[in-house]
Amino acid sequence: MSPPIPSLEPVMSVAIRRRAALLTAALTVLTVAGCGDGASDSAAGRTAVRIAYQAIPNADLVVKNQRLLEKALPEADISWVKFDSGGDVNTAVISGSVDLGLAGSSPVTKGLSAPLNIPYKVLWIHDVIGDNEALVARKGIRSVKELKGKKVAAPFGSTTHFSLLAALEQAGVKPADVNIVDLQPQDALAAWTRGDIDAAYVWTPTLGEIQKTGTTLITSRELAEQGKVTADLGIVTDTFARKHPDIVTTWLKTQDAAVGQTRSDPDRAARSIGAELNIPPAEAKRQLAQLVLLTAKEQQGPDYLGRPGAPGRFARYLHDAAVFLEGQKAVDAVPEPAAFEKALAAEELARAAG
Repeated sequence: MSPPIPSLEPVMSVAIRRRAALLTAALTVLTVAGCGDGASDSAAGRTAVRIAYQAIPNADLVVKNQRLLEKALPEADISWVKFDSGGDVNTAVISGSVDLGLAGSSPVTKGLSAPLNIPYKVLWIHDVIGDNEALVARKGIRSVKELKGKKVAAPFGSTTHFSLLAALEQAGVKPADVNIVDLQPQDALAAWTRGDIDAAYVWTPTLGEIQKTGTTLITSRELAEQGKVTADLGIVTDTFARKHPDIVTTWLKTQDAAVGQTRSDPDRAARSIGAELNIPPAEAKRQLAQLVLLTAKEQQGPDYLGRPGAPGRFARYLHDAAVFLEGQKAVDAVPEPAAFEKALAAEELARAAG
């Protein structure tokens, strides 16, 4: 599925320490990937397309499972690399090891803000997050206010981290009064099973496992209705978009086709998603229904990415998230609204939508 990111550790509120940690992480990814020069062409002269994806039950997994992009680009070398969170995707982009990828709106907002200032664009809205992300607590904890003094897990830098902080703010609970721990969804599930945490804000499929024995306090759909919109976004580096506009257009068209399939043949789409997530098709179909998926035409609307010369309101959502992040000392400064408008790839989307 995915949308803040204070580390919540005092030392991490210092910009220099954040930059140092980011550099270390980026160098680690660079060492592992072995391709940190940002090159997009293989030795054989074929174009390398390196895609970051996550285990979220949306149409991106349909594209991957059915090899729609590989069929449309037979002359390209396409590789899919799995990541656990948008924060990790940001690190990979900085290291130069991916060209396109999926990240939540919160890590993308952070990426577009100082000190990261990542040169990428919002190319696609994979999904508007709904009931597939939620805050779940132990039985007996009945409200967000009751999380004061409790240990709560969320992957730092993710949309659920942003939503957790928004939920706490709405309930009048200071983040410092909650022991927030940085755990990826699978690690949060293990901690939940051991009894090490009192609550977790995670996404499917992990969410479904925790909900079996917990109480859902609030969902991202409910927060969105209150103005805290989060989404899973497709990003492309400025360099790749400039060098390979035809590939970007093809990528957008395959994503649009996959969204169309979720509507015209949801059973087939669910089989593909289920195969990628190793869950039954019926469960994949249920999880898919928790998200709002948009076609290319719909994403050109004023509420989303918009059209050339008329950026959509999604830029405002990103700016609002940046304001929230700055208040939490997760970014150094809030970019001007025009910076987020510029980051919406409306021209690329218009070429693909026709």
